[in-house]
Amino acid sequence: MLTDPKATKVRGVAKLVKKDARQETGLFLLEGPQGFTEALDRPKLILEVFATEEAISRHADLFAKAKNARVEVEVVSEQVLAALSDTSTPQGVVAVCEQFDVSVEEILATKPKLIVLLSQIRDPGNAGTVLRAADAAGADGVLFSSGSVDIYNPKVVRSTTGSMFHLPFAVDLDLAETVSTLKKAGMQVLAADAGGIPISELANQGKLSGPTVWLLGNEAWGFEPEVLELADQVVSIPIFGAAESLNLATAASVCLYMTAFAQNTGLSD
Repeated sequence: MLTDPKATKVRGVAKLVKKDARQETGLFLLEGPQGFTEALDRPKLILEVFATEEAISRHADLFAKAKNARVEVEVVSEQVLAALSDTSTPQGVVAVCEQFDVSVEEILATKPKLIVLLSQIRDPGNAGTVLRAADAAGADGVLFSSGSVDIYNPKVVRSTTGSMFHLPFAVDLDLAETVSTLKKAGMQVLAADAGGIPISELANQGKLSGPTVWLLGNEAWGFEPEVLELADQVVSIPIFGAAESLNLATAASVCLYMTAFAQNTGLSD
């Protein structure tokens, strides 16, 4: 049982591990020094920070940056911090941040070349890793359909390792409506699925260099037939070894990087 004087306040903040509380408040929890580092580039999103003395000492430069950004840090005990974390080994710092997803229209206003559209992705680790891969490949946005995992889920937030602060994302989207909007904006929609044309063939045809949306399906069942019909082209990643299939995040990385190479180096010209 918590005995720290900050316990009552912390109990309220700890409720943000639940989706209902996040939806009600428009806030989410950001745990760990890496995510906090990236968040400090957008300090107005940070409402509160809780950290242990040990973490402040260990990451002195990080907390000096926080001070310079006028972000106040509340020192708490290990016991209090543990109440805010959903991990067995808390990393010493938890921030309360405002949610900052945007609309599809806001992303399209930037004239994007590469977007990821996730259809009912349920695994937090996969969702976060795909967003991180999209960031690394220079994508211009990540879109989450309705029925997908909440991007503000603490496990998703951690798995992005701060990349969620680097590129815009939109959430809870109607899939058919979103695909229609993207096509009207001049983007081709490619669905990654085992039954499609090999991605290397598409690259050799010079069809990856234009504005592209990669549509990725659920980890367990992939795409329903009506979803595949929304795409301009179904594309597969050949498997040359004995593995039955690729992990979703791995497949996403291949698709994103082959497209990024084509768009940025003229690989498919």
